[in-house]
Amino acid sequence: MVALSTSMAACGGDGDGEAVVRPEPSAGSWKTWVLSSAGEIVVPAPPAQESEQAKSDIEAVRDAADKRTGATQQLVNEWSPPLATRPWTETAFDYVSKSAKNPPLSSRQYGLLHAAMSDAVVASYHWKYQFNVEAPEGVETLVPSSADPSYPSEHAAMAGAASKVLAYLFPGQSALRLDEMADEAADSRVQAGTNTPSDVEAGLALGRAVAEKVIAYGKTDGAGAPWDGRRPPGIGTGPEFWRPPPGSTSPPTDPEAGKWKGWVITSGSQFRPPPPPAYGSAAFRAAAQEIVDIQKNLTEEQRRTAKFWEGAQGTELPAGIALKVAMADIDSAASTGDVATRWTLPRVVRAMALLNITMHDGGIAAWDAKYAYWNPRPENAIRDLGLDPNWKPHLPTPLFPAYASGSAGYAGGVETIMTYLFPDKAEEFKRRAGEQAESRLYAGIHWRYDAVSREAGNKISELVIDRVKGDLIGR
Repeated sequence: MVALSTSMAACGGDGDGEAVVRPEPSAGSWKTWVLSSAGEIVVPAPPAQESEQAKSDIEAVRDAADKRTGATQQLVNEWSPPLATRPWTETAFDYVSKSAKNPPLSSRQYGLLHAAMSDAVVASYHWKYQFNVEAPEGVETLVPSSADPSYPSEHAAMAGAASKVLAYLFPGQSALRLDEMADEAADSRVQAGTNTPSDVEAGLALGRAVAEKVIAYGKTDGAGAPWDGRRPPGIGTGPEFWRPPPGSTSPPTDPEAGKWKGWVITSGSQFRPPPPPAYGSAAFRAAAQEIVDIQKNLTEEQRRTAKFWEGAQGTELPAGIALKVAMADIDSAASTGDVATRWTLPRVVRAMALLNITMHDGGIAAWDAKYAYWNPRPENAIRDLGLDPNWKPHLPTPLFPAYASGSAGYAGGVETIMTYLFPDKAEEFKRRAGEQAESRLYAGIHWRYDAVSREAGNKISELVIDRVKGDLIGR
């Protein structure tokens, strides 16, 4: 079973403000997701050198350095982890865990959030190299400065984008508190001595403008459309079709999600798999017997694996679990090795966007298949077939059809993206994806053939990679 790393290595100061994080000058030319170009949102020119505003900016940085307390370093580290998206990603995890269980909605939320942060960072790098403003000098920094120009601040841009998009995605959460978090994140860069107030103010404004574009996009993707309660023609309510698990009358989760607009797929049906084995057929009965046999002989390791990947109500859900596992590798790439090999902030944010864009579309594709076929879950079918009239799975049966597996689709997408990012670890990512897909058999909630969606995840991620393969990474 995968072991998660939660490393958040604290960054020490560089002693004299010298830039020690290598530059990423090509980041402003990378592919954006919602913006038509990195320069679409115009950032005003920074204060002129030797102007009163420029002098005030430097004085503010020095004043902040003079007033540092023991808590300042902790605050700066919190908002400047090697995995730069972590504070905002984990905020989304928290909000998803407090929401009703809806896997494709969660992967949509993660996708919009990370697309916004990615576009905000790419846009900030475009303008950095238009203005070429040097980072503040003359104070000891609490985290390493970047060798990239400082105006506008990429950290502030990411915070401005994330806070506004999260407020849109989770209207039950406090928008004011999210704005305060963004302000705190931006101000931490002044406290750290790496940016001036003008740098972070411009970054926040840029990020919030990017967020408005992302929110406008989200309002047109079809999410939230109500289901009329009617099954499609040919889909009945007999045992050959999905019904709520025994003892439940809950409606199916979001039958309309397969119709949402994707980032790279042209429709939810683009990679729709062929029909599953017919109910009552020899292949179907064999699949049912396999689940019964697996459940009779579960090992403790299989039980732990099923629970690890479950993604039940009250958690980050399956896409979030897959993302948390991948984040450990990205965190390691950003926090270990020498300056020449460590991942820069733009690379980290880009990688997180690729993963979440892929899973966003993977959720749509899986939900398209689920509500094209309405395939029953093992708990219902095993009872209806007479194999065991009282049979119960190891973990609770989800409230939506079995075929195809959303979790396996997420696994396949992550596998291919991570192999693109870390080709030397391809076998490890293949093993993880297989484990995530297989975990559904241990849980007793899926048929083996439901993992056909893993292939769809692979294909979706290939489309994502094709879209960004022109990015000049590290040049």
